[in-house]
This record gives sequence, C-alpha cells and structure tokens, in this order.
Amino acid sequence: MSDLIEVRGLTKSFGDQQVLKGVDFTVAAGTVTVLLGPSGSGKTTVLRSMNVLETPDAGLVRIGDAAIDFSSRPDRRAVKALRARSGMVFQAHNLFPHKTVLGNLIEGPVQVQKRPVDEAVADARALLEQVGLAGRQDAYPSQLSGGQQQRVGIARALALEPEVLLLDEPTSALDPELVGEVLAVIRDLAAQNWTLVIVTHEVRFAQHVADQVLFLDEGVIAERGGAEVLANPREERTRRFLARVLEAR
Repeated sequence: MSDLIEVRGLTKSFGDQQVLKGVDFTVAAGTVTVLLGPSGSGKTTVLRSMNVLETPDAGLVRIGDAAIDFSSRPDRRAVKALRARSGMVFQAHNLFPHKTVLGNLIEGPVQVQKRPVDEAVADARALLEQVGLAGRQDAYPSQLSGGQQQRVGIARALALEPEVLLLDEPTSALDPELVGEVLAVIRDLAAQNWTLVIVTHEVRFAQHVADQVLFLDEGVIAERGGAEVLANPREERTRRFLARVLEAR
C-alpha cells in the first residue's frame, strides 16, 4: 500500500508560541488517520497546514504528486496544486447562506474547476443521495439542521473530487442528537476506502474507523499506532487525555 500523504518536519509558531515542533507522519491511500489531543496541541494546525490554510514555518507536505517544501515561501501555483488534492470539512459548516444546497455543491466544480454545469449538477445530486439528503437540493442552509448542514459540507468537499478528505472536528459544533448522522456518513466514506484525515474527540467512533491514530501533545506526536492506541495507550499523557474525554461523554 503506497503512501498518499507525507508530512515531514512540520513546524509552526504564532508569535512566541511554537504550536508545531517537528511533526512527521505518512498516510497510506485508502486509510483513515485520526488526530487526537488536548486543545492547543496542534491538531488543527497540522490539518490546516496540509491544505495551506496555515503556512508552516518549515517542513514538507506531499499529497500524491503535489508537494511543498516550506523552507522557502511557496509560490501560488504550488499552493493551488496541493490544495487541489484535498477537500476540507470545517467545524462550522461555512456554507454560502444565499445559495441553495445545490448551488453550494456546484460552486467549486463550476467556478474553480471549470466543469460543465450539467455534469456538476448530476454529480451533486448523486452526492446528496450518498449523504442522505436526496430531495433537499433546493433548500437553503437556514432551512436545514446543523447535522444536515454538515452533511452538505461533506458533500461539497467531495464534489471537488479530491484524493484526500480533511475533517476538522466535524461534529464539535453539533447538538449531541445530530452527531450520529454525520459520523454515519464518515463511516460510509471509510468503508468506501476514501483517504481520510480526521481531527476528532469522538474516541469510540475513532476506535471503529481508524487505521492510524496520532496523539498530539504540546506540538509533537506523543504516541502513534493503530486503533489499539485508543484501547491500550502506552504513554501516561495519552491515558490521561482519553480518560478525560471518555468521562465527559
């Protein structure tokens, strides 16, 4: 199984605070990697660096055949090539409120990728069926529940036909009763061998889908392994974190 993603030596500071202190990992194609850790550990910064929503101070990010070495400032073409390989799903849904569900889904494919409208619409309808929202294409975001909006957000990311889906705590802004419907969609994507990198606190969900678990603390990967890390962590700080999260659930 080949590595689709490579992250090497990633560092990032915000002012005097060094958030990432040399993060290294790879992700095999068709697998699910879960990033766990306390607030401020650097999880979201790693994810945003992979999409160049944050520009690292140093390090390398490669997705497929697109790579950036951040030891020098990347040019716009390199950033565009790397971003084209991944789709991003945010904590907040970030949907265009003035556009319908269908309008949100076809915006990127038509405006950015210059795909024919008819093709983008057909793909969007299929994606809405995949995320359990067939028939809601004419609704506006304000007419949907938070869980439905997040499922539209996932479909919108998939509409760009990325190689990788990056999900930044996709259920953290949802009411508890809506979390399950979003996790079910992500579970289906994992079953379809999508390459997923997920920042989440949903530990029990991660136990079922994760091929690789990376526990971050204070800007470094403090522990890594398969899903067994979640059941039998080796490091004391991993055990403390998991105990806190599971107790809060």
